[in-house]
Amino acid sequence: MTSSDEHRERSFGRAADQMRPIKLTNNVIKTAAGSCLSEFGDTRVLCCATIEEGVPKWRRASHGCGWVTAEYAMLPASTARRSKREYGARKGRSMEIERLIGRSLRSVVRMEKLGEVTVTIDCDVIQADGGTRTASITGAWVALHDALMGLVRDNKLNRLPLTGQVAAISAGIVDGRALLDLDYPEDSHADVDLNLVGTDAGGIVEIQGTGEHSTLSRAQLDELLDMGQAGIERLVAIQNEVTGFRN
Repeated sequence: MTSSDEHRERSFGRAADQMRPIKLTNNVIKTAAGSCLSEFGDTRVLCCATIEEGVPKWRRASHGCGWVTAEYAMLPASTARRSKREYGARKGRSMEIERLIGRSLRSVVRMEKLGEVTVTIDCDVIQADGGTRTASITGAWVALHDALMGLVRDNKLNRLPLTGQVAAISAGIVDGRALLDLDYPEDSHADVDLNLVGTDAGGIVEIQGTGEHSTLSRAQLDELLDMGQAGIERLVAIQNEVTGFRN
């Protein structure tokens, strides 16, 4: 530990392997098929699910399979400096994140059991303090679960077409120290930044890791993955508390 680490206190007085306070609140938007306010410390993302009949044209030859997709955006006041709304020209970052959210959700959905409907999860960042993509994925699963449960209650599906849960967490190397769930001050000057998406069964859906200011050793990667998977286990437990899901 360097002298700078000795004086740097993490937000919420956390240890290196602790997450920020996590809160998932479902049923926050009555007009959505499913909704969740996902709070990772001071990062807040509103996730809303919409179900529409039919699938994209390219999907119509899939013999009754459905589709799950996502859209992601940051509200103008979500950061200290106003973010411009995305109209015609989408930001590359937003497109990359929404594709990640979609891939993550589809990893735990039985598309062949969904029927020819499209479920869209809109993830809107209300307040950003690091980890917006991980908060989006974790909250999006709750919104997706509740939307699909609505189809079951309405007798449009025989059973919930989910194979399990999916959640995500960030980790990184900051000043030579492995940290879990980076807030913005940590993320903005991290030596290594990593996002981990995983399932309740312990499977890894996706790893996004970058050596921002230094290379990453195999030992450091293993440490970050162990730390991240422990975080995902906790997130899955919180999802269960909110939804009562049992696979």
